Amino acid sequence: MGSVFADNQSRPYSAIAILGDYAVLGGQPSEALLADISAMRSDAYLILVGPDHRWNELIETVYGNRAKAITRYALKKSEHSFNTATLQHCVDSLQPGFVLQPIKEELYHRCLAESWSKDLVTLYPTYDRYAEYGLGFCVLKDGAIVSGASSYYFYEKGIEIEVDTHPGYRKQGLATACCARLILSCLQRGLFPSWDAHTTTSLHLALKLGYHFSHAYTAYELNS
Repeated sequence: MGSVFADNQSRPYSAIAILGDYAVLGGQPSEALLADISAMRSDAYLILVGPDHRWNELIETVYGNRAKAITRYALKKSEHSFNTATLQHCVDSLQPGFVLQPIKEELYHRCLAESWSKDLVTLYPTYDRYAEYGLGFCVLKDGAIVSGASSYYFYEKGIEIEVDTHPGYRKQGLATACCARLILSCLQRGLFPSWDAHTTTSLHLALKLGYHFSHAYTAYELNS
């Protein structure tokens, strides 16, 4: 689903793992490696996540005004955080007129067709790939997708949750219902539904669903 780049193939001291819009940095800070990534992804939006202040300072040096510092919020990874009755109540609280459905082939393609929803499935190049490794649910209104929660990516025994709602349907509990259904499905399958919040809105939703706050950290949005 992603790519890993290192400063030296035989004896790497620095590495960058790129997965969708995210680049996770590790090892010794490397200006050359950051420059290479900039050249390869010059026209793409990217979120850079460094492990410490040394990487962060280098990001600011290499990219200057292209790199915007943001605060993200890490949640604790504990399967004991969740109350299944509370999650089911969130699902059952979906307003009349809205329908919750799993992402099957038709919804997979429809998610890809809309700019606001494509990130729900975009890292899976085919539906067969999504059917094998992905998991997600959408809320429909009059047949149209208005909200969704899905596995942005997968890893051994877990997924990273991506949640999106059409701008015209926000603040109606749709994301809550989608995420609750996805979390319940993960728990039933023995998968951990990881959550890393990009905004305080995302953080508050995660806390509502049973996650516990771990810490805030600095990341960088890199724009073309």
